[in-house]
Amino acid sequence: MFDIWVPPTDREAARQIHERISNLTKPLGSLGRIEELAERLAAIAGGPLPSPYPRRAIVVGAGDHGVTAEGVSAYPSEVTAQMISAFLGEFAAINAFARMARAEVYVADFGVAGELVAHPRLLDAKVGRGTGNLACRAAMSESDVDAALAAGLRVYAEVEARAHPQVIALGDMGIGNTTSAAALICAFTGETPEAIVGRGTGLDDDGIRRKIAVVERALQRVGEGAGWRRIAAELGGYEIVGIAGVLLGAAAARTPILLDGFIVAAAALLARAIAPNAIEYCIAAHRSRENGHALALRALGLSPLLDLDLRLGEASGAALAFPLIEAAARMVCEMKTFAEAGVATAHEPIEA
Repeated sequence: MFDIWVPPTDREAARQIHERISNLTKPLGSLGRIEELAERLAAIAGGPLPSPYPRRAIVVGAGDHGVTAEGVSAYPSEVTAQMISAFLGEFAAINAFARMARAEVYVADFGVAGELVAHPRLLDAKVGRGTGNLACRAAMSESDVDAALAAGLRVYAEVEARAHPQVIALGDMGIGNTTSAAALICAFTGETPEAIVGRGTGLDDDGIRRKIAVVERALQRVGEGAGWRRIAAELGGYEIVGIAGVLLGAAAARTPILLDGFIVAAAALLARAIAPNAIEYCIAAHRSRENGHALALRALGLSPLLDLDLRLGEASGAALAFPLIEAAARMVCEMKTFAEAGVATAHEPIEA
């Protein structure tokens, strides 16, 4: 049975950074959310920040979903494997953004149905070949849930051994996974399918109605009061559960985690249910256009750094937030305080 303990972040380290930021050569609070971000990074690090976080990794968890048989996606399942080839060929959106952010992209196969060509940055974490159709039966077994979580821990350990990341971004790839994520978010937050279900890859109004009906049927089967393992088994995707495992591994290693969009938010809700302290290591990179993403972030207690109307996935939004991590660290490490710089404060002029 899967079990992990994640320590709380260091509030004293955050307090010390807050004190330094309050004395930097700028008006108090004038760098807004960047100051808050620096304090969170300090709490995660438990001490000085590794400015400017030069070692960066992106993990895209991948898997297929049996629920695509219900017509809940505008694209066929084959696109999952095709897009993985694009990631590994380095010509997808995430690759362009990763080059900008100076980050290495890894793809973890937790449950892709098709065969994938071996590649140095393709990590074999396969638990199954596509989930069951959650509209009518459990997506996976509870033992598969534990296996996917353990596979996620192994993926983080592999990435850590290769890249030694000081910050990691999490993303997803899996046709049909917005249906699974919507069901999970409803189960963990109590929100209705109408509030959470979105257009995913571009469904029309009829597609949205089908998708809502699928999520409603799945939630009725789960019922109220189910534990996290049953919720994940009934509603989850291999890659969503696997991403939760990667998140838990990173949190246990005190690594800052940039969360991408809707799918990763569902994984974060699962990870928090397993180890509540894990969410303290997470930073919401952006808010996507999916209806329920903002509600999921609110339930997680996270405020997004960016709001760019994105809905791609792949960790594309998370990659765009790497420069903000760097900015927060450089602010703390490279700016001087009033005393260090010999600059008069608003209340205490320097003596002649």
